Amino acid sequence: MKYIHIIRFLLTHDLTHLKECWFVELTSGKKITIYRVLKSYLKTRSLQKIYLFWWRLANEMYLYGSSKQKDVAKKIQPQLISKFGIDIMFGAKIGKNVSLVHPFAIAINKNVTIGENLTIHQNVTIGQSHSPMGLIIGDNVMIGANSVILGGEIKIGNNVKIGAMSFVNKDIPDNCTVYTQKANTIIRND
Repeated sequence: MKYIHIIRFLLTHDLTHLKECWFVELTSGKKITIYRVLKSYLKTRSLQKIYLFWWRLANEMYLYGSSKQKDVAKKIQPQLISKFGIDIMFGAKIGKNVSLVHPFAIAINKNVTIGENLTIHQNVTIGQSHSPMGLIIGDNVMIGANSVILGGEIKIGNNVKIGAMSFVNKDIPDNCTVYTQKANTIIRND
């Protein structure tokens, strides 16, 4: 039954953004056709591509679909979380060409706007410490493993690199590299 609602959504809605994302993320920039997208999806062993295919579709259905289509999207989300350990909430606005380097344990809040060409590693949390939130991440941003971006109104500029194990809770201007300094303490066990 859910496939009928998915097909109806695909046939009756403006799929411009969805097609642009699938074009880059699934077909590697080759001409996009439904046949090529389905062929790429069915042949891939890439967890990233499988996750992004279903999340993009379900997010579009949640944002723009009928009440039945939104219900189908809500049923897809827990399956994605269970299978991949990734919780990108519906309503998050993420530009095309997302790269999930190690697609596990990623959490992104619904009130986030992210530009194009995002590279994100495992165990990353992008969320809020309080409401309301307007977290904006620019284009060409790389977020290292085990990083956390928390806060209310935060803007991360374009061409930013966030190092592994970093904590970000304030604005970052364009063209910067940010990391949280860490120090090891070694205690001899005699």
